[in-house]
Amino acid sequence: MDSQMSGTHQTTYKALFQHPAARNLQWHDVRSLLNSIADVEEEHNGNLKFTRHGETLTVHPPKHKDLSDIEELIKIRHFLERSAVPDLATVAEGTHLLVVIDHREARIYQTELHGSVPERIMPYDPDGLHRHLHYVAEENNGQRQPELKAFYEAVAQTLRGAEKVLIFGSSTGSSSAMDHLLVDLKDHHPDLAQKVIGTVIVNEQHMTDDQLLAQARSFYAATES
Repeated sequence: MDSQMSGTHQTTYKALFQHPAARNLQWHDVRSLLNSIADVEEEHNGNLKFTRHGETLTVHPPKHKDLSDIEELIKIRHFLERSAVPDLATVAEGTHLLVVIDHREARIYQTELHGSVPERIMPYDPDGLHRHLHYVAEENNGQRQPELKAFYEAVAQTLRGAEKVLIFGSSTGSSSAMDHLLVDLKDHHPDLAQKVIGTVIVNEQHMTDDQLLAQARSFYAATES
């Protein structure tokens, strides 16, 4: 089971990854989010087992209405990160995609769909600190950190089946998530790299989904005319 998140669920999703950790998260909202994106099974001891894209999460529902246990919060974060790759069949053959990527997350839109709700992928954070993507040569002999490779791989898997891919990013160079994605596609998924028809620098933090999609459609239209 994997449905698109509603606006309310997206708000809860973002709150789960807030740093410092949000103190007013309601368990009802978190469970509603998990129910919308995963299969749920209630175990005999009262625990809830959520399954999504082969990953599982077992949660003991809190006695109070808020989710205040930091360890449980981090478990939920990790589950959402690990299970972020959607079923490959979710992208129909011939689809035009827009990838909007920066150091915080990647959003993948189907540009033909008006009101398209993006698939969101965030970098896996094994320490639960929600660190930003960055390039740190001195920490890893000039190589990208291992968890970032998993992030780019998750993004690549969402592109399977697409006819064309357009990428929006906020910068270029060694600190650019857009450029790192292009390098990873060329190195590990050359077939997908060939489908990338352009990269554009945008101020995406000040653009709505509709504005991003409108600019992407204009780009596609210009290349096809």
